[in-house]
Amino acid sequence: MYIIAGLGNPGNKYEKTRHNVGFEVIDILADRMGVCVEEKKHKALCGRGVLEGQKVLLMKPQTFMNLSGESIRAAVDFYKAEPEQVIIVYDDISLEPGQLRIRAKGSAGGHNGVKNIIAHLGTQVFPRVKVGIGERPRQIDLADYVLSHFSKGEQELMEQAFREAAEAAAVIAGQGIETAMNQFNGKKNEREKA
Repeated sequence: MYIIAGLGNPGNKYEKTRHNVGFEVIDILADRMGVCVEEKKHKALCGRGVLEGQKVLLMKPQTFMNLSGESIRAAVDFYKAEPEQVIIVYDDISLEPGQLRIRAKGSAGGHNGVKNIIAHLGTQVFPRVKVGIGERPRQIDLADYVLSHFSKGEQELMEQAFREAAEAAAVIAGQGIETAMNQFNGKKNEREKA
């Protein structure tokens, strides 16, 4: 059983913002699996199905970003899942817009949602799919930046990134983290060179 959680903030006001890329990726996975992510459970909207031959719980925590760990912990306890079976998808300001980075473990890197998950799980060892949203412009407050919308120019690039992030999560579940890292890390740079 895999738990794939996309991080974001609940409510219409936050839809399609930079901080909600995790929710976007979960929507793509839900379409692919033919499931609805509407069941209210574990302080999240959830949907269950099969992905790459694996049973999967898709989650959109509804706790607001900084308390995401409460929701993840509740699901981990309920399904008796190991941290290695929890795939977290979230935004990363240290990556260029649309760039992906797959990791098996690591620090929160200043991301409060991930920091809260690490605190609740008691480990940094869980797979993550980071989706680049670009560096914050100096004149803009970080909170304002991550809660802003993508420009029209960025939108197409980001939609492609969401599809690739969904595929990366599927590869982690079906073939393992190493395969996903080999397949997706550095992919955007290769595309730009072509």
